[in-house]
Order: sequence, then C-alpha cells, then structure tokens
Amino acid sequence: MTYYQILELIGKENENLITHQCLTVSKELLHLPSADVVNEVYALSNRNIPTLCNLNKIFNNGRLGATGYLSVLPIDQGVEHSAGASFAINPLYFDPENIIKLAMEGGCNAVASTFGGLAIVARKYAHKIPFIVKMNHNELLTYPNKYNQVMFGTVKDAWNLGAAAVGATIYFGSAESERQIVEVAKTFEEAHQLGMATVLWCYLRNDAFKKGGVDYHVSADLTGQANYLGVTIQADIIKQKLPENNGGFKALNSGDSSYGKLDERMYTNLATDHPIDLCRYQVLNCFMGRAGLINSGGASAGKADLKEAVITAIINKRAGGMGLISGRKAFQKPLADGVKLLNAIQDIYLEKLIDIA
Repeated sequence: MTYYQILELIGKENENLITHQCLTVSKELLHLPSADVVNEVYALSNRNIPTLCNLNKIFNNGRLGATGYLSVLPIDQGVEHSAGASFAINPLYFDPENIIKLAMEGGCNAVASTFGGLAIVARKYAHKIPFIVKMNHNELLTYPNKYNQVMFGTVKDAWNLGAAAVGATIYFGSAESERQIVEVAKTFEEAHQLGMATVLWCYLRNDAFKKGGVDYHVSADLTGQANYLGVTIQADIIKQKLPENNGGFKALNSGDSSYGKLDERMYTNLATDHPIDLCRYQVLNCFMGRAGLINSGGASAGKADLKEAVITAIINKRAGGMGLISGRKAFQKPLADGVKLLNAIQDIYLEKLIDIA
C-alpha cells in the first residue's frame, strides 16, 4: 500500500493519527526500533550470544527484515479458544503446516504457535522461518472456565524442535497470577540460558476490572503496569492489547476499595486520552522501548479487519512500538486475503512518511 492508499483506507476521521504529535514523553527519550536494534539495545543486556543470534534471526526475516520492526503471525487459538470455534470458518488451519505457510507467504518475521503444531512440521520449516513456541495455555475445557495458564511442555522441548524464541502468557490480576509469574520467570531464564529469545503475552484477567460499564482490562495504566512486570522478569518482547481507555487504578480505588498505587501525573504528564499517547504509556513501561512492544491485532470483525489492522499498526508505530502480532484477522479468511492483510500491516512500518509522534 502506498501512503495515499493508507490515508484513503483509514478515512478523514482518522487523519489525526497521522498528524498527532506526542507532547507527554518525547520520542527522543525512547529506544526506538532500528535496523541495528539487536546491537544497539539487546546486546547491552545480559543476553548471551546464542540469544542475540536468535533475536537477530527474527529481526532479519520477512518483509520487515532489517528495519527493527516485527510482524508476527500467532495462532494458538486452537487451544485458547477451541479448535472448532477458531477453524470452522477456515478448516485448512487444523493442519499446522498451513499456519506456517501463511506466515511465510505473508512475509512475517516469525510464527508463534503451540508445541504440537510446530513440532509436527519442525524438520521441514524450523530453518526456514523463526519459530516462537507458545509454552502455556488456558485450555478452556475445564468447567467452569477459569483464568489459568498451564505449561504444555518444557524449555528443552522448545529448544529441541529448533525454536528461536519461547512465548508465554501471564494473566496479571487473576487468582493464579503469582504462580504464573514465578513459573514464567523461571521458564524465561532457562530459555535465555539455551539461547532462545522470550515473548510475554501480558494480559489482565479479573472480573473486578470491569467497573461502571467500562472494561479496564484495556486501560493504559493497568496494561502498562503489566508490561512493567513483564520486562522485570526479562521478557525481550512484550505482547499487549492496544489500550482503549485509561484510569483503571482510579476506578478500582473509588469508594471504599483500595487497589494498587497511583499518581495523578500518570494521567497528565505521561498520557492524554489520544490513542497514540495511551500506547506510548505502554512503551514507557517496557523500559522506554528497551524491550519491544508489539500490540495484538484482536478478533476478526469481517470487512472492517483491514482498516482496523492498519489503524492499530499506525498507533503502535507512531507511539514507539515495535510492531504487530495479528492472528485471527489473518487466518480466519482465505489465504490470499490473509496475506493481503499481513502485507498491509507491514506496509505501515515500511512507510517512511509515517513517523514517530
């Protein structure tokens, strides 16, 4: 897509996403994605040489190779959302090989999927596209459903099938979050020892986070704090939902309830209600961009998917993020349309006229 095609797609009502300038925390203070991001950022850390090599492998693959930006195809919904519900619209994705083919034809940096899905075709594809093995899942078959992530394999298993990275989810705020934090921290340490990068799905789960008709699971302040906990356990890349509101700590501290800590300057000096500023707050909590922020593409909405995906990519890029990880919007449609959507996302990060706010 050209710059003018992008403008036409998002519509005049969203032109402010292109022109907005962030007046909270300056872009000059951020560690921004670059062609040499592994040397400029990750090589300054305690990550060993094999881990840096695998990060380099991920950052130099696909259409966004050597830009510092990432386009990742994640398909673990067969476990997380049930296979029938996820693949009924497109049954070919019951075969994991088609997941990998979509990622490759779509020009992605990497593909993220389950142990079994990647292992079953590992010898054919692990050397052709970087694998991110999703270590844990909320299996959804337990009744009643609960917010719990359990490990489906070991770090050694992931290393043995040729993974470049491991991924995991923590449901921050859930009853099981403390166990998940300890479990994933140990998993990430072992992965780094074996030379694999780490990606953390930093999600929130607690019914109390819905208050007064507002869902604060997608508030900038709560998701930002989840990001900060994620980089504290040494995630190299953070996956987070795009913020849709703010003031989660305020809402949960209202009345007689007491939750967390807040400072009013969080909502004045560090963020406004503009989508780019809200996303920048998430970037700040990723050690000012030293760990990359990739926002999720969200559920498929049919005809609106392409526009929504492009808007999400614009917000992420202009906020200082590192890319997009989009699954359902891509695989729940014919292959050619899925490739078109992934390429459109990548075009945002390749377009030099769309810069950091």
